[in-house]
Amino acid sequence: MNRRTLRWIAIGVAVLLFAAVLWRVVSARTEQQDEAAKSAGQKAQAMVELAPSDVTKAQQRGLAQGLPVSGSLRAVNSAVLKARVAGELQGLTVREGDTVKAGQLIARVDATESQARLRQAQQQADSARSQIDIAQRQYDNNKALVDQGFISRNALDTSLNNLQGAQANHKAATASVDVAKKALDDTLLRSPLSGIVSLRLAQPGERVGIDAKVIEIVDLSRLELEATLSAGDSMDVRVGQQALLQVEGSARPVAARVARINPSAQAGSRSVLAYLSIEDGSGLRQGLFAQGTIGTGQASVLAVPLTAVRTDKPLPYVQVVQDDRVVHKGVQTGARGEADNETMVGVQGVAPGALVIKGNIGPLREGTLVRFTGTGGANPPTAGAARSGAKSPSP
Repeated sequence: MNRRTLRWIAIGVAVLLFAAVLWRVVSARTEQQDEAAKSAGQKAQAMVELAPSDVTKAQQRGLAQGLPVSGSLRAVNSAVLKARVAGELQGLTVREGDTVKAGQLIARVDATESQARLRQAQQQADSARSQIDIAQRQYDNNKALVDQGFISRNALDTSLNNLQGAQANHKAATASVDVAKKALDDTLLRSPLSGIVSLRLAQPGERVGIDAKVIEIVDLSRLELEATLSAGDSMDVRVGQQALLQVEGSARPVAARVARINPSAQAGSRSVLAYLSIEDGSGLRQGLFAQGTIGTGQASVLAVPLTAVRTDKPLPYVQVVQDDRVVHKGVQTGARGEADNETMVGVQGVAPGALVIKGNIGPLREGTLVRFTGTGGANPPTAGAARSGAKSPSP
């Protein structure tokens, strides 16, 4: 090799060495930055800030126990007006939503045939009455002749039988008149109760048969909920127990009371029907879906909010703040009920007064450090009633 070639080789080696040193320096700095970022991330994950309102104390509470129920509202009094005689429907003017009174004439069926039958029955009754008069005169004459000895006693008995037969025929004809009057009266369709027309099932001019449905009427002054209870739940329900219902479409809760309980279980399902009367049904409609709770009693238990009990592990647990760290405590749940407008559940496995993290925070890793905002890092003496989310972790 000549001197020029050796010089280029030396320059190349020097460049390679410089590149290697530079790459080593950059790699070392990158590793340091990654370790610093990882350390900062671990530090951030190792501590979470909570507001005092994010925890609650496990304490003895009196829970209002209840039995959930649901069903559709229905009117206690309702009726379907049907035609009692066949014929052409006339005079039907009411429609859905119209108010009717008890005894109000709703419609009528063409009475031409009924009127003709009434006249026929009346004429037959008049004819039978005439036969009574004839038989009565004959009997009176024969009686006078028997008393004078001009005719035998058998002739008098025959005239008496004729009189009694005429009287029986007149009674039968009179009964036919009553039947015809009843048929004529049945051509007038009157409302059996006061209420609102919910369904119109026939049209004027339509020919209807016997028992054909014309309109349906509901009385919304008294509404009730028909609730289906299991055999076990029905044992805790009593007449007079109060309930609070939420009706679809209505923002206000509706008070109700257990009015009746069916004494027989349903065939097949073995369920029991309970009827809850609505105390104030103003603005409600038949058929609306409602759900709520029947108050069945009180229970005093160590309780926490139901949302604080987590089920993302094989066994339920709650997140407890202990020694400024998150600790997972396995619990056994018991009675549920309402307290302070919140659903609470009785638990076993935590000490009274333990600070339980509410369910709105979400799952936290066990051992995570906890710092409470506005308390200098110390645990709050009492748990707030309001709910708020966890703050961003501090670096």
